[in-house]
Amino acid sequence: MPDNEAVAPPPEAPPPEPAPTLARRGVAFLGRNRGVTALLAVMLAGVLFTPQPRATAPFAVAMVQKITGTGDAGGEGPPLFLTGNLHSMVLYEYAEYGILATGMTLVILTGGIDLSVGSVLGIAAVLFAWLHIARGYPALVAVAGAVGIGMVCGLANGWLVSRLGLQPFVATLAMMVAARGGAKVISGGVKVSPGAFEWYHVQGGNPVFMEWMIHPTFGGFLRPVTVLFVVTIVLMALVVKYARFGRHLYAIGGNEEAARLSGVPVHVSKAIAYILCGGLAGLAGICNSSRMMLGDPEAGSTYELDAIAAVVIGGTSLMGGRGSMAYTLLGTLIIGYINKILSINAVPEAYRLLAKGLIIVIAVVIQGRQKAK
Repeated sequence: MPDNEAVAPPPEAPPPEPAPTLARRGVAFLGRNRGVTALLAVMLAGVLFTPQPRATAPFAVAMVQKITGTGDAGGEGPPLFLTGNLHSMVLYEYAEYGILATGMTLVILTGGIDLSVGSVLGIAAVLFAWLHIARGYPALVAVAGAVGIGMVCGLANGWLVSRLGLQPFVATLAMMVAARGGAKVISGGVKVSPGAFEWYHVQGGNPVFMEWMIHPTFGGFLRPVTVLFVVTIVLMALVVKYARFGRHLYAIGGNEEAARLSGVPVHVSKAIAYILCGGLAGLAGICNSSRMMLGDPEAGSTYELDAIAAVVIGGTSLMGGRGSMAYTLLGTLIIGYINKILSINAVPEAYRLLAKGLIIVIAVVIQGRQKAK
């Protein structure tokens, strides 16, 4: 190198990035946990826009009126959203949807979908009521029958999807129609309720087991139906996270062909996922029958949409291979609280459905963008 040639100085090292502040870490956490963020936003909206007893304005407006001394901000008692009874009712009313969403999560993790869970709930509810109310069988027998018919429907779905190679949409759509028809055959096209026919075993009053299922017994806040949902989703969360079956579901949803080449029993695992989904739909049918005190052949109509919405809104990917039961729990709570907030504010059902559809679209769009990153 010539002596007179200038030597370029070494490039300066980039300045170290500043340590993330607590606010930035909080924002990053909420971004990674969209379900938690959405639930917090819904809860905040509930606090701000809940009506007060005997008040004409939502809580946020009433507080402004109280501070400024304008308008009538009166009301007796705390705002409705801040009462324990409202939260108890949300958990109770949406326990059925949560149980359905739990089973739906197992199927969606494999990259499939089950459109029949609402109809399976209906046939299970009718069979449970027919065995317990009409025929007078013990509650345990009726429960076994309802869960059993759900698992049979799930087995049929799993066989059509895993063995015959039908698309999950087509296979479960066929089961949706068939199960609804089966519910009407069992019930004779009428609701199975106490005293509906002279030959029914239960003629007056409600069965003790069904009354117990919906009675506040756990500190006056939780009902057995709610506890059943919590126990179900916790058990399935443990299975998905720690059992080999759970790892198989993620592998199948991530790349089915790669999972097969790796020795994963793809056909068996997918069939078990559909069987469990059907069994949980049967369990939800028992909850529905107990809540309504009858078996309605039309029960569960469109419930599959709410179950899918809860799974997607929570953050589980519809493409499979990514998600968890914790996401499904968050999604169920988000759906439940949104509907309850709109209900206590007397929003017409048509607008509630529009809001739910918009939320589903937003959730799917966010999922797509997160996957693209």
